[in-house]
Amino acid sequence: MALALGTENKRQVIMVAVLFAVLIVLGIYEFHNFFGGSPAPAPLPPRADRAGANAEAGAGDEARRLTNAGIDPTLHFEKLAASEDVRYEGTGRNIFSADSSPIIPTPLGSGRGNNNLAKTQPLPTGPPPPPKPPAIDLRYFGYSQDEDKALQAFFVHGDDIFMARTGEIVDHRYKVGVIRPLSVDVTDLAYNNTQTLTLSAAP
Repeated sequence: MALALGTENKRQVIMVAVLFAVLIVLGIYEFHNFFGGSPAPAPLPPRADRAGANAEAGAGDEARRLTNAGIDPTLHFEKLAASEDVRYEGTGRNIFSADSSPIIPTPLGSGRGNNNLAKTQPLPTGPPPPPKPPAIDLRYFGYSQDEDKALQAFFVHGDDIFMARTGEIVDHRYKVGVIRPLSVDVTDLAYNNTQTLTLSAAP
């Protein structure tokens, strides 16, 4: 009786053979890199050959070569002494001296012309104050009292008569505050200004 070697499944056998071949290739590559190393770079051609190659390749303009033929290495002490003898002779403040201070001349006057006029007219101290809000165009001419002892005020605005309690708004603009028999507080919502209207005669 023959033994089964696993060759019945051909697909598995092919996959195992391919993997084995890949492993062999990778092993040879790693072995070659480890022992053989990378190849040495090719040596550069001689300098004359490189210059000729650059000229043939159309390199840029040549740089100008400088010589030291006109350089005088002698130390001239008379020129150094002349440069050290320069002194600061300015007419104003010496900015290099801590003891120097600017000269402040004595003022001849206040510069305002007539000093008496300057004393009588006060100088402005800031921006002008904001304009005063207009007076509330309502007239408080009476009140009534309901069953809860709450007061209701009567107002006249032009040809219209309004009756309002505390917190209500008259003519979409005036909010009624505290109502008293002889006066009532009203706030102008357009200017956020509260005024006290006193009781006046009936229209």
